[in-house]
Amino acid sequence: MSTIRQQDFIDSIEDALQYISFYHPLDFVQALEKAYHKEQSKAAKDAIAQILINSRMSAEGKRPLCQDTGIITCFVKVGMDVKWDKTDLTVQQMVDEGTRRAYLNPDNPLRASIVADPAGSRKNTKDNTPSVVHIDLVAGGNIEVMVAAKGGGSENKTKMVMLNPSDDVAEWVEKTLPTMGAGWCPPGMLGIGIGGTAEKAAVLAKESLMDPVDIHELIERGAETTEEKMRLDIFERANKLGIGAQGLGGLTTVVDVKIKTAPTHAASKPVVMIPNCAATRHVHFTLDGSGPANLKAPKLEDWPEVTFEVGEGTRRVDLNTLTKEDTREWKMGETVLLSGTILTGRDAAHKRLQDMINSGEGLPAGVDFDNKFIYYVGPVDAVRDEAVGPAGPTTATRMDKFTDMMLEKTGIIGMIGKAERGPATVESIKNNKSVYLMAVGGAAYLVSKAIKKARVVAFEDLGMEAIYEFEVEDMPVTVAVDSEGANAHTQGPAIWKAKIEELNSKLQ
Repeated sequence: MSTIRQQDFIDSIEDALQYISFYHPLDFVQALEKAYHKEQSKAAKDAIAQILINSRMSAEGKRPLCQDTGIITCFVKVGMDVKWDKTDLTVQQMVDEGTRRAYLNPDNPLRASIVADPAGSRKNTKDNTPSVVHIDLVAGGNIEVMVAAKGGGSENKTKMVMLNPSDDVAEWVEKTLPTMGAGWCPPGMLGIGIGGTAEKAAVLAKESLMDPVDIHELIERGAETTEEKMRLDIFERANKLGIGAQGLGGLTTVVDVKIKTAPTHAASKPVVMIPNCAATRHVHFTLDGSGPANLKAPKLEDWPEVTFEVGEGTRRVDLNTLTKEDTREWKMGETVLLSGTILTGRDAAHKRLQDMINSGEGLPAGVDFDNKFIYYVGPVDAVRDEAVGPAGPTTATRMDKFTDMMLEKTGIIGMIGKAERGPATVESIKNNKSVYLMAVGGAAYLVSKAIKKARVVAFEDLGMEAIYEFEVEDMPVTVAVDSEGANAHTQGPAIWKAKIEELNSKLQ
């Protein structure tokens, strides 16, 4: 019988969450490197390059891969022979204590994203607790822990369906994946749970994402089981869609497909699909009573030497002198380097601005959006000499409902975020002769290096959702929607889907 010290468990959770905040799993880095060398779409290749550069920078600087440091999901398999040295805390409470310490670590503070009273006030708990914990009692005398930090952008793209028993799961995935947009920050993994009941399928899907990337090994040896055959089928179908990195169109949309199944009712076929984003973060460890987990740091030479070079056609822009008329020259797909002042705002700030404008109060003191860009971001707190912590974009579609108001009543001339905008928003951008720029999701630390100064100008009580003023220098973005309404997130995938079909037909 093993005796597990409560403190060892808590310390291991804390260390694991710090570890995965800045270290990608190396199998995922290697999969991205394969995708980078294979990619023929310039926009997608540049996006993957930024993700890989960001990954190495985060490993070197021990700072978060993404500003969204996630909601904690922890699978704890407790051996039936395990004995705890103390029983005053439950497993849930121990995981939460480790989470609390990890997220409040002064050397690498992580962004607290968890809100209580989700259907009402949605107040931030300030320490990223509580975690989501799944506990199994298993044979043996050890404790196996699989812990992940799951970003909201990818979690929000979860899809669930109750198929008929004769329906084709791969066909459903192929039809559903394009409806998910790019807010999950592809390229990433798809976790699929099949069977059991609705909630069991969801847990299976989430747990499947804890497995290492091994699709290329499977391709080489060949599929043997039903699940393996389905993995290969879905992997091929998904990448033929041409969605590509960041949804800009390209050869690689998913780097792996994971499937877990469970027996189910004869009349049912519950299926849940959960994507993992470009900031895939998880680690496994086992406690046997000998002390806390020893997580070995990967070697920096294990990261590929990848560079991101701006091309000759790159447009450099001084935001402090920019006018709306100037942006009309910008065309979809262009790379733009931004220098000057931008303001930030996310969901909570937009809602508060809407309430103030509708009440006649107007914009808060010190906030001037005239001829400015708004950046959809909730940054990590700065440490040491940083102007701001990792500050990558959040999913722009969540702000679609506020776009008409912002374009017509605040004076902004453009927006910066990640992923696509809805059709009505694209039309609004066109009608208002505005532009929407896309920064790479999953490159938050890299983006933060372009931010030279940062200060809160309004709504400080909202924490990471406050309105900041950033002074940026050569911040790289792509024109995703130009003033004529040309949309990279519809045109790019359509072009590359056709190209992939053409390439495949030549190979047959």
